[in-house]
Amino acid sequence: VRGLRVAHETGIAVTINDIDPSAAAEIRANAEQIGGAIEVTCQDANALMSTRRFDAVDLDPFGTPAPFVDASCRSAKRYLFVTATDTAPLCGAHLKAGMRRYFARPMNTEYHGEVGLRILLGFVAREMIKYDRGIEPLFCFAHEHFVRLHLRTRPRVKNADQALDRIGYVMQCTGCFYREERTGLLSESGVCPCCGTALRPIGPLWLGAVNDPDTLLAMEALLPEMTLGTASYLRRLLPVLRDELPTSTFYDYHRIAKTLRASPPAIDIVLERLRGGGYLATRTHYEGTGIRTDAPLAAIEAAITDRA
Repeated sequence: VRGLRVAHETGIAVTINDIDPSAAAEIRANAEQIGGAIEVTCQDANALMSTRRFDAVDLDPFGTPAPFVDASCRSAKRYLFVTATDTAPLCGAHLKAGMRRYFARPMNTEYHGEVGLRILLGFVAREMIKYDRGIEPLFCFAHEHFVRLHLRTRPRVKNADQALDRIGYVMQCTGCFYREERTGLLSESGVCPCCGTALRPIGPLWLGAVNDPDTLLAMEALLPEMTLGTASYLRRLLPVLRDELPTSTFYDYHRIAKTLRASPPAIDIVLERLRGGGYLATRTHYEGTGIRTDAPLAAIEAAITDRA
């Protein structure tokens, strides 16, 4: 459907592939009704992407995109878009499946949706880096039961090296809410400074920003001109993404309040208390009770309980 819409609404020439002959026949019939430069192929996606290059590749398979990422990295000239619906393996609910598919160790934390997005993004980055190319995240988000990445490819070794510098780990304490970020392909052991519990590595994954503010602003400006069924959702989503701090995790302040046996105040109150303490703090799109901040855990707890 997405390929047909792109062809119909923009006039861009597209190639739509499906390995299922009946599905390809349906696509071809719809393409004939729409008209325009629509090529429909019926073959293994890896074979297609290994023999042809496209300005943009939109990878949207059933389930995991992992078997197709390598070929898509070679095929995409300028843009690579990836959808994953296997959120349970990505987010740590099915640990071994996530490790097999993405060569990373997830963890089912309170920020598991972000873990899934960053593990997928880190996996795509590592596949692209093999070919001396980097990536630039433009518009990445998690919603319901899928993760969606919109990436710009960046040729040249220096861009691959810059992407490599964004690969690392979140070191999560299993005894409390403390976590820290560490760059590098190899994780090192550590101990939680708050409770003394060993830190467990999550990753390798992508650290830092996953969206480009200029791209999001341009999308917001175009929204009034578009007729979209998801327009109301995008109007809510885009400003939140644009304002999100580029931290690699968020805190569910309701969960923290529960462990403190405190009644959680409104999220805006917590954010204002953190900002009043000199810290940066924003909402996050992953969770309505999630906050992103550069404040230490003790300051977050104080903001929740209103301890000076």
